Amino acid sequence: MTSSAPRRTVLAAALAAAAGAATPSAQADAARTPEASAAAATPEAAARRSKSLVDYHAWTTTADWNKGHAQGTALAHGARPGIRLVHPVGTLDYKDPHTGRTAAWQYAVWTSPAHSLKVPATEAVASWNAHTPPGTWIAVELRGTYSDGGRTPWYVMGRWTAGDGDADIRRTSVDDQKDGKSSISTDTFAVDAPASGLRLTAYQLRVTLHRKPGTALTPTVWRLGAMASDLPDRFEVPASRPGQVGRELAVPHYSQEIHKGQYPEYDNGGEAWCSPTSSQMVIESWGRKPTRDQLSWVNPDYADPQVCHAARHTFDYQYEGCGNWPFNAAYAATYRDLQSVVTRLASLTAVERLIHAGIPVITSQSFLKTELEGAGYGTAGHLMTVVGFTKDGDIIANDPAAPANAAVRRVYKRRQFENIWLRTKRKNADGKVVGGSGGVCYLYFPTSPAATQRRVLGELGIR
Repeated sequence: MTSSAPRRTVLAAALAAAAGAATPSAQADAARTPEASAAAATPEAAARRSKSLVDYHAWTTTADWNKGHAQGTALAHGARPGIRLVHPVGTLDYKDPHTGRTAAWQYAVWTSPAHSLKVPATEAVASWNAHTPPGTWIAVELRGTYSDGGRTPWYVMGRWTAGDGDADIRRTSVDDQKDGKSSISTDTFAVDAPASGLRLTAYQLRVTLHRKPGTALTPTVWRLGAMASDLPDRFEVPASRPGQVGRELAVPHYSQEIHKGQYPEYDNGGEAWCSPTSSQMVIESWGRKPTRDQLSWVNPDYADPQVCHAARHTFDYQYEGCGNWPFNAAYAATYRDLQSVVTRLASLTAVERLIHAGIPVITSQSFLKTELEGAGYGTAGHLMTVVGFTKDGDIIANDPAAPANAAVRRVYKRRQFENIWLRTKRKNADGKVVGGSGGVCYLYFPTSPAATQRRVLGELGIR
């Protein structure tokens, strides 16, 4: 629930168009297949079917980084291998559109090999984990190959730095990127006319590491990946049966609403902070939090200053909001030994498996007030955290839209929640067809996950 909804609605509309990509004949063929029938019959089959709809791939290991093309970067060795800037290949002048300042930056570049998608996609979202000390930043770009043999330009998926001091640029998405076949809506690549049959069949990611000239500073990138998908057009999704239920994770309860009016320069204050509030809850569930020094800028009269901190450090100066999906994931990964991804899941069965393994799931959804009993509101875009399941399989969620911390824990009906989260189309209060998130979620987990966590993540396509 966010005042940024009009901007995020543009993104959701692109998703809805992508969701309608399959031609009627293709949808009918899919519906006739035994696999599709099984998907509707069992959650396990639905999970298997999802593998053909969503492709998350990342470069994270020494072997991964060695497969890319390095121009001035080198391996950052250690338990968490990455890349860093060692030999600048040039200097560029960057005029920050949000400060008006022009500054020189040395840079180096790493380009991934092409990743061929298991199933051609209509949209993609990149995400990354990086350390960007003051005076450094990174730019993440995506270039795709179309099913007609053409290529996209290099699209900027984000210019990221963790800080916002005098030595830093302002983190930002980039508007007005398109080539007549596809375009970027804040953080999402989408094919413009999916009904034409055009798809993304492969992509490369490129990350440019920047630093102030005359210094030895360097960003370090540990994870670089993207989620690509081609979801069917759906107002309603098959119901899953409860499986691994009856567990609730210990996750702090934070309300965004108690911050209403605080720091309006960050998306009009707490009323719009569902994404960073959810992120902060999960970060702290892993035992991480900002230091007292990092929170010293917050008014001491404000409760839960770490929520204000999260909002400031996820704020996208172009989008003018705190709901940029990759920026939230990147913020989480600034904490010690945490990593993060933005992806899609196919059903609540996958969420059950993650909860059973001890991993909370931050979900993105939109709904009318009448579609989710007990919420007490409707929204064009909202993030909350699934922290468990009742013995009957209903959802236990930490919903930051609550009026106070004590009211954050909610129990939502399984069927209602599943549908509002996984659908790709819905009707708003005016009866207009608009988009749904299609199962978008953030996953934050340790860099050295437990064996069960590693196994479950791997089974869901995340390593």
